[in-house]
Parts: sequence; C-alpha cells; structure tokens
Amino acid sequence: MQILNSLNEKQKNAVLSENKRILVLAGAGSGKTKTVIAKLLHLVVDKKVKPTSVLAITFTKNAANEMIDRLIVSSDDTS
Repeated sequence: MQILNSLNEKQKNAVLSENKRILVLAGAGSGKTKTVIAKLLHLVVDKKVKPTSVLAITFTKNAANEMIDRLIVSSDDTS
C-alpha cells in the first residue's frame, strides 16, 4: 500500500499490527490522524475487513470530521 511509504517505523508498526485494539497517543502534529487513516485503509483494502466492523473513536467531533474528510481523499487515492 502506497500510504505506508510516508510513515515512520512506529507508525508502520501500528498500521500493520494484528492487535484488535490500538491506541495511537502522541503530540500535536505527530501524524496520529495519518496513522489511523492508514490503519483503516489497510484493514478495509488489504485485509478485506468490512467497514461496518471497524470502530474508530476520536475525542472531538471536529477530529472525527477531519478523519472522515481525509479518509475520503485517501480512499480516492487508492482507487
């Protein structure tokens, strides 16, 4: 997956982890949203997980909207 190329080692480990639950905790501007988007795309595109089987939680509605927007743009890039 092309999005993996732009991630650092810790981000790649989070994306490729087989754990059912992952906490992405880091400071502002560190790439948390990018990592979560990559994880979601990895699950749905590579692992063929049904999108309705995935739960992603954010602390604010603003963050949720940002993730949705980025997911739409990123999924267009993988098509």
